[in-house]
Amino acid sequence: MAITEENPGYKWVGTRPIRPDGLEKVTGKAQFGADLMLPGMLFGKVVRSPHAHARIISIDTTAAEAMVGVKAVITGSDFPDLAANGAHPSEIDVANNTIAREKVLYEGHVVAAVAATTREQAEAAAKAVEVTYEILPHVLTVDEAMADDAPLLHEGMITKGVDPAPEEASNVASKILHERGDLDQGFGEADVVVEREFTTKPVHQGYIEPHAAVADANSDGRAHIWCSSQGHFQMRAYSASVLGISPGMLKVTAAEIGGGFGGKTVIYLEPLAVRLSQRAGRPVKLVMDRDEVFRATGPTSGTRIKVKMGVAKDGKITAAEVWMAYEAGAYAGSPVGAAGMTAIACYDIPNFVVEGYDVVCNKPRVAAYRAPGAPMAAFAVESVLDELARDIGMDPIDIRLANAAVEGTQASYGPKFPRIGFVETLEAIKDHPNYTADLGPNQGRGIAAGFWFNAGMMSSATVHINENGTATVVTGSPDIGGSRQSMALMAAEELGIPYESIKAVVADTETVGFNDVTGGSRVTLATGAAVVDACRLIIEDLRARAAKTWDVELDQVEWVDGQAQHVEGAQPPLSMKDLAAKSGRTGGPISANASLNSRGVGAGFSTQLCDVEVDPETGVTRVVRYLTAQDAGRAISPDYVEGQMQGGVVQGIGWALSEEYIHDSDGVMENPGFLDYRIPVASDLPMIDCAIVEVPNPAHPYGVRGVGEVGIVPPMAAVGNAINDALDVRMTDLPMSPVKVLEALNEQRD
Repeated sequence: MAITEENPGYKWVGTRPIRPDGLEKVTGKAQFGADLMLPGMLFGKVVRSPHAHARIISIDTTAAEAMVGVKAVITGSDFPDLAANGAHPSEIDVANNTIAREKVLYEGHVVAAVAATTREQAEAAAKAVEVTYEILPHVLTVDEAMADDAPLLHEGMITKGVDPAPEEASNVASKILHERGDLDQGFGEADVVVEREFTTKPVHQGYIEPHAAVADANSDGRAHIWCSSQGHFQMRAYSASVLGISPGMLKVTAAEIGGGFGGKTVIYLEPLAVRLSQRAGRPVKLVMDRDEVFRATGPTSGTRIKVKMGVAKDGKITAAEVWMAYEAGAYAGSPVGAAGMTAIACYDIPNFVVEGYDVVCNKPRVAAYRAPGAPMAAFAVESVLDELARDIGMDPIDIRLANAAVEGTQASYGPKFPRIGFVETLEAIKDHPNYTADLGPNQGRGIAAGFWFNAGMMSSATVHINENGTATVVTGSPDIGGSRQSMALMAAEELGIPYESIKAVVADTETVGFNDVTGGSRVTLATGAAVVDACRLIIEDLRARAAKTWDVELDQVEWVDGQAQHVEGAQPPLSMKDLAAKSGRTGGPISANASLNSRGVGAGFSTQLCDVEVDPETGVTRVVRYLTAQDAGRAISPDYVEGQMQGGVVQGIGWALSEEYIHDSDGVMENPGFLDYRIPVASDLPMIDCAIVEVPNPAHPYGVRGVGEVGIVPPMAAVGNAINDALDVRMTDLPMSPVKVLEALNEQRD
């Protein structure tokens, strides 16, 4: 068979070997964040605010400090004042979110922490810390926060991105804007215009493993942190900033991670554990319970989004206007910027305005959640596009094909797309049997598409050849979605040795070069490229060693199928094992390092089809069939790619139908547990069919595009469009719970 782009002739890339971490995880041997036990270790407990917004009048730790077993108690006063030291505002926000100083800004905001000999003693001491508050008015939604008379969370917050800059403070942290063409002209050319408003609630990433950190501080000021993290280099930088020390004073080891989805890219416990350990002179472990995870760690934003779109009879979109307000939680930094970049990026639209606002409110500071910001924007835009297709009598796939971004299209946020696979995902859905499968009573079919720009950033890797010819691949990227396997597969392909001969490990911050966070769908692309570079350096070294052994010129040696071969066949081949065994005589250990700042990131696209059945008497929606098509560039490990695709869909279905934060009038969360915060379980779901599309990214040696995020972008719109197809009812508020569906049906009947 010919070697082509569609059939590259790879031996290992694209295969489905057994996952390297599977056995340890299913047998319980894998060490997660809360599993570590050190000699003399103390147990910590955090004291949290019961109020959504309050001024801290005083904190009395006297009683707690006097209790049996208590070894340390800390408050915000035990950390440096970063504002006084001229730190960047983002660093100040991280520090104040870690432990409050003058005010608490959400229920669950940390005000103190204790360490004691036992968990029970720590919990009792935490309850003994006396905090006096002055309760302040709070705001919980973007509407409340943007009102003219809204109480301010930050008295000095002036909206960025507005010209001229406002003179008065507000709860709007910043404004983003993307625009092109002439809106009035575009809407004037439209034959049909649809305008709707959508709202979504905060939802949590729902990782199964709560946050955990262990810290062991030394007398010289250094400390070792073990934590559940998506990026231990980032945890080191953040923790050092909060503690007011150099990052080099901290060593951070990433434990195995029980889920993150973006929610473990930030710090919560790490600096507290270090400071408690410093005060107590012993290691300290802090572990959140599920209640704390919900009340105090970053969900994604609640939003209000307005969309107006116009289309000509031939299906061409003539204009789009998108207005978005995203909750940031207590501190600036919602994903509205990413939402602005992704909202209409699937389509080539000549006239548009995309405007967004980052709004603070009295909820936990938001954290990334899989393609942060994009799912909410897609819910709105893809719902309106579905209506436009219906109004002009056009197939929902065909209207997307008529406007699809292709190579050379200028993206709505600026750059021109290189080679992309959006059209191929649309065609994969249309060609699949699910697209024409029969529907029963009260069943409907929905289509939606989504975009994520993916990330590159910085990565490092080291490759060692062991004395028996096997290899160790060392990176600093925590493995969340199968990166150990993808690193080993690419290394096997490069080196020409069996996958089973390669061990991929995740090293601590003192053992491997810098790696950015595992997020942004970047690891297989960026860290994988570093592994490939290191392997190629190894191969050059091996060729030189073979040339030295044979006493020939380097150009007389080539590396083929895991061995050095003489170009003219005058020498017997030297295998990896042969060269490794003689390494002491040819230059010493065989090892190579590679570091890079990844360029040429491949954009990700996904198109999804959802079939639902809705009970018109109860409003209960059941997903009966689901298909997702996604451009992976090149599926290095197809099992993991499909797992990422299916996982994004499952989370999106939960977001669509059942998940939401519910607060009472005092700003207290009423459903901080999986009993009341309802995520989908296996019995709620059908088998999710996957169609992996491979349009290689030309900027990566194996054509990789990130696959971890774009899969969560279309599901809410796909489910909503399916409900509308089943009942002719357009749902505009997430989640589309039975109560809301029934209310919409009743309004329709009236």
